[in-house]
Amino acid sequence: MKLLVVDDSSTMRRIIKNTLQRLGYEDIFEAENGVEAWDILDKNSDMGVLITDWNMPEMNGLELVKKTRADSRFVDIPIIMITTEGGKVEVITAIKAGVNNYIVKPFTPQVLKEKLEVVLGVNEE
Repeated sequence: MKLLVVDDSSTMRRIIKNTLQRLGYEDIFEAENGVEAWDILDKNSDMGVLITDWNMPEMNGLELVKKTRADSRFVDIPIIMITTEGGKVEVITAIKAGVNNYIVKPFTPQVLKEKLEVVLGVNEE
């Protein structure tokens, strides 16, 4: 399964990518803003999961989520937002825009694993 990690921080992208690799995911794409991410999505309509930051230059995560949800190819793609924006208003705004799950930085690998399993419908039974 293809996963796209979008964050303007190369350190954060590396942390997320390393966590995903430890969970067994290998086909991981990276982008440092929404514009780059959209370019990758546009060329990979079979992308399995979008993991995005909120605060980024050029096109932020919320704009990326709205653009992704507006495209019929990506109506059902699971989207996880990982951000420092932890307020209730921000969480509600992101969910209304189409985010499936929300992680506030800093986070543990276990939290990412759990949120990913929820959006993918993986059961731990």
